[in-house]
Amino acid sequence: MSKVTVIGAGNVGATCANVLVFNKIADTVVMLDVKQGVAEGKAIDMLQTAQTLGFETNLIGVTNDYAATADSDVIVVTSGIPRKPGMTREELIGTNANIVKSVVSQCLAYSPDAVFVIISNPMDTMTYLTLKATGLPKNKVIGMGGALDSSRFKYYLSQALKANPAEVEGLVIGGHGDTTMIPLKRLATYNGTPVSGLLDTAALDKVVADTMVGGATLTGLLGTSAWYAPGAAGAYVVASIVNNYRRLIPSCVYLEGEYGQSDICIGVPAIIGRNGVEAIVDVKLNDEEKALFEKSADAVRKTNEVLKEIGAL
Repeated sequence: MSKVTVIGAGNVGATCANVLVFNKIADTVVMLDVKQGVAEGKAIDMLQTAQTLGFETNLIGVTNDYAATADSDVIVVTSGIPRKPGMTREELIGTNANIVKSVVSQCLAYSPDAVFVIISNPMDTMTYLTLKATGLPKNKVIGMGGALDSSRFKYYLSQALKANPAEVEGLVIGGHGDTTMIPLKRLATYNGTPVSGLLDTAALDKVVADTMVGGATLTGLLGTSAWYAPGAAGAYVVASIVNNYRRLIPSCVYLEGEYGQSDICIGVPAIIGRNGVEAIVDVKLNDEEKALFEKSADAVRKTNEVLKEIGAL
């Protein structure tokens, strides 16, 4: 019997829970939120689709009742606030660091063996914080960003190719940010055929550029952050853990020499299974990609330094 907890019943958390329930990924899904009644209300709303959509998953919504999360196999953390006008990066990181540390410690009291999937922003830094603050094994903490960025890359590739999205493959590594992610255009394929031979340089460069501002594009259109793709990407990672699919998913994981980096959580291709991070896959970057990855790692480290400056670590 599998159990998954989603912390935060906002747009992303509720979407993640909905995908988990609809696709019968776990036997029990718990949504927990700090705001009274929100998780309970959204759970009831989802359960009222059970007959029409045909699922029998046990879905529970609670307000700050961490006992309800006990014995979870996977815990998805979406908690935190978005950056507000006038808010400094340090203020955002400080606020979200305190929230994430509190949430994770309360979850661990009831589910010490859980694998944590971090969605809270800034995602690379919150993943690093979770690992360092808890002392959890490195395989037990996974940042979701690469799964989302790769899904956006594949969307833009399929649009440019006028192709079936299910037949397009592409990886995005590096930090989860507009200037730090690295869509690996050299390795992208359409049904096994390199995309570089199907799209000209200008078209492929546009796909990369559109991918890198994918989140900002949606924020501009919606007036708020996206939630369908982030929530689904979180559920995709959870499914690989719960069902031991051992999918190769670009994930924010802790490196100890891999890709030339150490003491950092950043996106690289990883095998995700029942134990969390089962292996890190070396896709043999070329010199240009190595330089971009090093630059991305430097930017992530700069953000991580704020954790020490504000006393979060």
